[in-house]
Amino acid sequence: MEKEVKGMKKRKTILLTLFAALAISFSAANAEDVSYTAHIKPVFDAKCAGCHGADAPVLPEFKKDKKKHIEMMKGPRMDSYLHLIGLIGWPDTGDMMRRLDDGKNTKDGKAGNMYQYLGSTEEERQQNLKIFKDWIGNWSLKRWKDISKEELDRIKVKY
Repeated sequence: MEKEVKGMKKRKTILLTLFAALAISFSAANAEDVSYTAHIKPVFDAKCAGCHGADAPVLPEFKKDKKKHIEMMKGPRMDSYLHLIGLIGWPDTGDMMRRLDDGKNTKDGKAGNMYQYLGSTEEERQQNLKIFKDWIGNWSLKRWKDISKEELDRIKVKY
């Protein structure tokens, strides 16, 4: 009986190790496959569309009167791939990353002003942040004037 229990424990340990290895492998493979339509859009619709959806102003319109739009609880429109990538690569390079960042990439450790909306718990926020980081590829808080061509080339944002 004791031998059976030891054998079961050994098999359980092997299975858990195998599952852990598969989970790591699956995560690494999927990081390359993160796309706007399959991964970003569902998070956006659930967490961001209320303020950044179809009824929000496009970015140039938002910039004309930020105060007015913010008072109306409307940020720049981001409900499509094209609206969103302008806040990643150009013209507002790094804006998406600065706003969603959890503060681990800043000198003062302060999270971006939109990080809190990525989820109702820290765990959910971290999971959703990881999806955005995997999708973007080169998570940089730099602005257009500070980012190099090589850094821009590492941005993925797969549709």
